[in-house]
Amino acid sequence: KINIIDAPGYPDFVSEQIAASTAVETLLIVANAAAGYEVTLEQSIELFENKKIAKAILVNKLDNEGADYKKALDAIRENSNINPVPIMIPIGSEHRFEGVVDIVKGKAFIKGKPADIPDDLKDFVAESRLALMESVAESDDELLEKYFEVGELTDEEIRKGIKIGIANGTVIPAFATSATHNVAVDELMNAIVDYLPSPADLNEIEVLKNNEKSVIKASIDGDLVAYVFKSYSDPNVGDIAYIRVYSGSMKSGMEVFVPEKNSKDRIGSMYYIQGKHRSEAEELHAGDIGGLVKLKVAKTFSTIVTPGSKIRIEQPELPSPVYWKAIKAVSQSDEEKIGAALSKLLDEDPTLNLEVNSETKENVIAGVGEQQIELLKKKLKSRYKIDADFVTPSVPYKETIKGKADVSYKHKKQSGGKGQYGEVYFRVAPRPRGEGFEFINSIVGGTIPSKFIPAIEKGLNEIMAKGIISGNPIVDISVDCYFGSYHDVDSSEMAFKIASWNALKKAFEVAQPILLEPIYEVQIVIPTEYMGDVMGDVSTRRGKILGMEQKGKKQILNAQMPLAELYSYYPALKSLTQGRGRFTQKFSHYEKVPDEIAEKVIAAANQDNN
Repeated sequence: KINIIDAPGYPDFVSEQIAASTAVETLLIVANAAAGYEVTLEQSIELFENKKIAKAILVNKLDNEGADYKKALDAIRENSNINPVPIMIPIGSEHRFEGVVDIVKGKAFIKGKPADIPDDLKDFVAESRLALMESVAESDDELLEKYFEVGELTDEEIRKGIKIGIANGTVIPAFATSATHNVAVDELMNAIVDYLPSPADLNEIEVLKNNEKSVIKASIDGDLVAYVFKSYSDPNVGDIAYIRVYSGSMKSGMEVFVPEKNSKDRIGSMYYIQGKHRSEAEELHAGDIGGLVKLKVAKTFSTIVTPGSKIRIEQPELPSPVYWKAIKAVSQSDEEKIGAALSKLLDEDPTLNLEVNSETKENVIAGVGEQQIELLKKKLKSRYKIDADFVTPSVPYKETIKGKADVSYKHKKQSGGKGQYGEVYFRVAPRPRGEGFEFINSIVGGTIPSKFIPAIEKGLNEIMAKGIISGNPIVDISVDCYFGSYHDVDSSEMAFKIASWNALKKAFEVAQPILLEPIYEVQIVIPTEYMGDVMGDVSTRRGKILGMEQKGKKQILNAQMPLAELYSYYPALKSLTQGRGRFTQKFSHYEKVPDEIAEKVIAAANQDNN
């Protein structure tokens, strides 16, 4: 049995590649023979080239115009740390591509049948066999010693060494096909069986045991260890958990344990799945990939083990978000359903996150690209009949002051019966960035009774949460209440709260209020030839260049950028670098918004309030 998981190479769906990589022994990275070193190929190789997993290169579309097997492999060698070793050599090219030579077997296969190796390929086959022999020898000390002594290896030693080398990552084989016209596909399937490692070959599984890294030896007779590498939810079909069984076996009705959730679950119906088709499975064994329905606890990247086990599989590292949209259901009736629908859809793609911004009150979807967010929107409509608006999120600005103020406010109201009275005197001053709010009670002599002091502080907290100039929270100020007055009958907590609100508003009129915006640290990875354009673009986005460094064949640009500009940066970087640039981000600090931009933000906020 050969389990093949087809994952899209487009960068926006990188989670599919990551999820698939957790469930297989070998990554078969597909290169287009006629397209050179494509962006999708580059990003897939960068994602996995340093990961501890067997890899192989499949050069496809060899029947296309301009297809060149050797150039395709050379491009991979020149642009990455991967050195693919041909195991198959194509016979013919472009429309004349008709078969392959299997170097290990020393046989040609044309239209699926054995044939003699063409004369014009014999030299290339001999060179490639020698290169393969050298790579194989380096994979095993015993073979290396034999190769040094004799100068060559037997066919059996090459076969043995290939499996060892591919399994430990020292040999990365290259195959050749045209999937569209079914040329050399059977030969590829045979090569997968003959040369690529099986679950039995790679039976040492890295796990976390009591939160410490450990290695277990997987076997059909061992304790159950399985992993949910992908989930799929459909209102008509139900939830399907795609799992890889690493060790042991599972049957329907079994009680299992999910360590990530610290909860038990029960195995329901089990299936073998091929695309949209599925067939029932009585039992899933070590090495199997299948689908489970009706799981209540286990979700994507959940481990399934025997109850009482302390083992779990470490979650793969996921890329940080680079694209954000605020989401809201179009209709009020859909607003009640959208939360549950998003929860299911986000479980399908762990690189999508939903956060509720407590300051802007928006639900913000964070992901790794526009196509990914657009697909989410389509799934909401097609599966759950929910129309949603996706818009650029609001920036969580904050308000503060640059200067000081000494103000007072008397709240006095008389309208028959008991009135309202409260007077406060404040000294208001800025605090260092990030220090927050400080309330100082300097009242002496009982000018304001102590029972009203908490109301004054509460009033300040309320007005600071709402903001004064733009509707954004106020931060990093100190308020010293040093004097005031009260009335024996008319004073109340509400009167002093109102006095506090208005006193702080008066203070903001004279203390030079300013807006603060979030600044993020960004690390931009780009090919050297785009450095000038990218640096210029960072500057136009009010960014600051902090430094540069070389990493392999790429340049790393370290910078700081306002969040307001970061929201639209991913599409711009893709455009500037023909899709080859990428970046990571993390919050750094808040700093002052330039006056001309602050004026626009304040004007827009006041217009919305009106």
